Amino acid sequence: MKSGSLKLTILLLAALGAGLHGCAANPVTGEQDLSLMSEEREIALGKKNHPEIVKQYGVYDDPELQAYVDRIGQRLVKQSHRSNLTYTFTVLDTPEVNAFALPGGYIYITRGIMAYMNSEAELAAVLGHELGHVTARHGVQQYSKAMATTLGMTLATIFVPELRTDVSQQLMNILGSAMLSGYGREDELEADRLGAEYLARTSYEPKAMIDVIGILKNQEEFEKERAEKEGREPRVYHGVFASHPSADTRLQQVVAAANKYKRNGSKPGHINRESYLTQLDGVVFGDSVNQGIRRGNAFYHDGLNFSLTFPKGWQLSNEPKALSAISPGRDAAMEVRLVELKKDEKLTAKQVMTSKLKLGKLEQEGSVPGSRLPNHSAIARIATPFGRRNARVSVVLYKDRVYAFFGATKTDELLKQTDPMFLKVTASMHGLTARERKWAKGLRIDIVKVGRDTSFKALARKSPIPNYPERLLRLINDKYPDGELKAGEAVKIIH
Repeated sequence: MKSGSLKLTILLLAALGAGLHGCAANPVTGEQDLSLMSEEREIALGKKNHPEIVKQYGVYDDPELQAYVDRIGQRLVKQSHRSNLTYTFTVLDTPEVNAFALPGGYIYITRGIMAYMNSEAELAAVLGHELGHVTARHGVQQYSKAMATTLGMTLATIFVPELRTDVSQQLMNILGSAMLSGYGREDELEADRLGAEYLARTSYEPKAMIDVIGILKNQEEFEKERAEKEGREPRVYHGVFASHPSADTRLQQVVAAANKYKRNGSKPGHINRESYLTQLDGVVFGDSVNQGIRRGNAFYHDGLNFSLTFPKGWQLSNEPKALSAISPGRDAAMEVRLVELKKDEKLTAKQVMTSKLKLGKLEQEGSVPGSRLPNHSAIARIATPFGRRNARVSVVLYKDRVYAFFGATKTDELLKQTDPMFLKVTASMHGLTARERKWAKGLRIDIVKVGRDTSFKALARKSPIPNYPERLLRLINDKYPDGELKAGEAVKIIH
C-alpha cells in the first residue's frame, strides 16, 4: 500500500473512531459515497451557518417576493430525492449575480440574479440546480474530501482582528470555494440534470435550464469585458453555466432526458413569464439604499447622510459591515466601517483607536488634512489583506457615529506613495448635498409594455443606468446582444 493511501486510511479510521460516518448511500444514486458527516450533522451545520449568511448579505425586505420564491422552491422539494428535509429558501439583498446552497436544506438566491431571469420556469431552474446540490450531497462530499485530506481555505482577511465577523468557521472554510466557484464540472452537470428532472416533475419546462445558462453566459461575457475595461476582477456566478456552455452536448442530453418525467407527455411545460415579471416589478436593482449606493468612484449613503470619493479606477465593494476599495493593480486597498460604541459612551477619535480598535504603537499621529470633521489619524501595524504590516488608520466622528478608515499596501515603500491618497479619501467624507441625495436613491425594476416604435436605444437614453445602459437593458430582457422589442411586449426598465 502506498504511503498516501495508508495516511488516508488512518485518517478515515480515526474519523470513524470519533463517531463520524465513513460511507453513506447517496440519496440520488443509491451508491456508497465517502461521507464523514451524518445527515443530522449536515442539518446542524447548515442551521448553524445560516445566520452568518444572512448577516453577511442581508435578507431582501419584500415578504411577498420571499413567499413567492419559497413557494416555487417547496414545489420543487416535493419532487426531489430528499423531500424529508426541511428547506429554507431565502432571497438575499445583494446585487451580486449568485445562488448557492448550504448542506441540510438552506438555499439562497440573490435579487441580483433574479433581475436577469424572465420567467418563473427560469427561477425554478436556478432553485432546482441548487436543490440538486443538496439532494446529491455535493457539499457533504466536498466537506468529507477536504477533511480526509486536511484541505481547506480561508474566505477572507479583514484589517482588524478585533472587528472580525465570523462568517466562515469550519464548514464555511471548506465549502467556501465551492459556493463561490462551483463544485466542479461533474457535480455541476449532475445538479443541472437533477434540476431539470425536478422542473419536469413539477410541470415546468425543463429547457428553462438551458435558457438560464444562455442568459447567464451572456451576463458573464459582458461582465468580463466590462471588468477588463474598468481594471478589476469580474464578478460572475459559479453555478449553472460556469462549467459548460448552453450548447454543451452532455448538458443538452441530460436536460432532454428529463422530458420523460413530464406529467403532460410531449406538451411544453409551464413558463409563467407574466407571473414572474409581476413579482419582479419594483424590486431594487443594483446597490441597496439601506447599504449605500456606488456610482463610479463615489459612494453615497442616504440613511447615514454622507458621501465619499475614491480614486478613479478603484473597485468598490459594498458589504453590510464594510465598504472596501482596491486599486487597479490590486496592490493597495481601503476599508471603511462603523465602530460600535456602547450607549452613551463618549470617546475621542484617538480613544477609539486605542480602546476600540486596540491598536498598539501609533506613529505619524495627527489630524486628517482637509477634513472638517473631528478625527485622528496614525500609522499602525495591523493585519491587512497583504499580511501584517504598517497601514494608515483614521477615525472620523460624524453625526453621533464613529467611522474607521484603513488603508494598506503590499509594501511599506508603496505605503509612502499611497498614503496621501488614503488621507484624501478620508477627508472627502461630508454630508450629502441636494444633488448627491438624488444620486443616493436606489434604482428599481419597472415592468412596462412597449409601443410599436420603442427600441432599446430609446429606452437607454432615458435610463438612469450610468454605464452601458443599452447593453444592460438587453441583458436583463434576454435580448443580448442585438435582439429588438415587439409591440405590446412586457419588458424590464430601470428607474
